Amino acid sequence: MKDLFSAQSELYQQARPTYPQSLIDSLIRQLKSFDCAWDCGAGSGQLTRLIAPYFQQVIATDLSQNQLDQAPALSNVRYVQQAAEQCSFPDQYFDLITVAQAIHWFDFEKFYAEVKRTLKADGVIAVIGYGLLTLEDAFLNDRLQQLYHQTLKGYWDAERHYIDEHYQTIPFPFEEIAMPQFQIELGWTGQQLWDYLNTWSAVKHYQDHMRVSALADLQDILLIRQPMRVTFPLLLRVGRQIV
Repeated sequence: MKDLFSAQSELYQQARPTYPQSLIDSLIRQLKSFDCAWDCGAGSGQLTRLIAPYFQQVIATDLSQNQLDQAPALSNVRYVQQAAEQCSFPDQYFDLITVAQAIHWFDFEKFYAEVKRTLKADGVIAVIGYGLLTLEDAFLNDRLQQLYHQTLKGYWDAERHYIDEHYQTIPFPFEEIAMPQFQIELGWTGQQLWDYLNTWSAVKHYQDHMRVSALADLQDILLIRQPMRVTFPLLLRVGRQIV
């Protein structure tokens, strides 16, 4: 698993979007018990804090201690710096295993071996993510598309294609559960959008290579914008152990 976000862990915690409660409600309805959940690749706890109220205990892991240090302190949540592909948890331990906006960085085969070992027989795995946002403002949305597809072309890590393909091309060796479609809808200021774009790994790669920001010509436009509607498509694969 790659660690691309330790250096920006505070910005990541502040700027990344959260997930809709409707998604959490739908996941919870799939479960039969609520003893323990594993939020894997938890980062700064965007999903951890949403699932925590439903379980006796949640264990949140990430490769980056810097990211985990930004996560909220919750009485039933334990944060552990650990690779997804080699965890220290007992067999058949978890009712729910979640991976939010992280699985494309994992070694699928090794991670899924740990999922199959640690997930209860009637437990659920949920792979969650979000794709390229769209903006209500047509001019800004065109500029965003140009940034993503043209300016940053060649600067995205190879694994990004799984996001562009909405996680439909990842291996998923589980009995799939049909789920509703969800999206993330937010009202963001220009500053919030600016902060979010600065968490993109490709923006950092561009800056390191070109010694100039890929966002330079967007800054003045964004920082004077009034709040705008922002929509992310939500990516979701949910399944159970194959019996």
